[in-house]
Amino acid sequence: MRKLVATLGAALLLAACSGSSDPAPTETEAPPAATTDAVETEPTEAEAPEVSTADAVVFAAASLNAVFPEIAEANYSFDGSSGLVDQIVGGAPADVFASADQKNMDRAVEEGVIDGDPVMFATNYLVIAVPAGNPAGITGFDESLDGTKLVICQEDVPCGNATRALAEAQSVTLTPVSEEANVTDVLGKVTSGEADAGLVYLTDATGAGDKVEIIEIPGSDENPNTYWIAKVAGAQNVEAAEAFIAAITGPEGAATLASFGFGPAK
Repeated sequence: MRKLVATLGAALLLAACSGSSDPAPTETEAPPAATTDAVETEPTEAEAPEVSTADAVVFAAASLNAVFPEIAEANYSFDGSSGLVDQIVGGAPADVFASADQKNMDRAVEEGVIDGDPVMFATNYLVIAVPAGNPAGITGFDESLDGTKLVICQEDVPCGNATRALAEAQSVTLTPVSEEANVTDVLGKVTSGEADAGLVYLTDATGAGDKVEIIEIPGSDENPNTYWIAKVAGAQNVEAAEAFIAAITGPEGAATLASFGFGPAK
């Protein structure tokens, strides 16, 4: 009996020793579970794409033929403002009309070919342009023009209307040898030497560079021609037309017009 007790005690002691040499594993914290929740961000408003002016069909006064292409791309037709109104009334497919005076824009409105209110965007005034060297010795808007080959615009176009108004205001009698359909043709006669002098806008004379000399007319800038622009009724390229008008009347357009010698809208 003592032997059995001893044997059992030895066995229990051995079991106890074996348990203390191999400790039970301890519990550890599991890593946080991954989340699939999306991170909330503030929605951003997509920028509207810029509308191109390239498809716009623009009928514009001849005196704008140098500056407009510098402001915006378009399909241009430049001519005297009155002739352009005739073409639009006759059904010519224009999207935008830009006139060198209010008279022809008013006529376009009365004819029902303008959509919306026209906007004034620039001013301009008349000067005398003579060939380089001033061979005829013209001194001003006075009797020195008598007997010279003077060229002016036709009465129904803005530069012609302005010429006659200026002559009447200053009591000057003009005897031109030729009357042209637009200011570009008047300037062409001067630069070619066919004319001794021509009544043109300051911007056109300035653009001719050293081919002409400019003689200012006192008081001419006090009643300048006003330039107007509007969308044509039934325009086929409405968005392009509106983008073009915005380009001309916007700050960049105004700066470019000023760099070409145009005055600000009044």
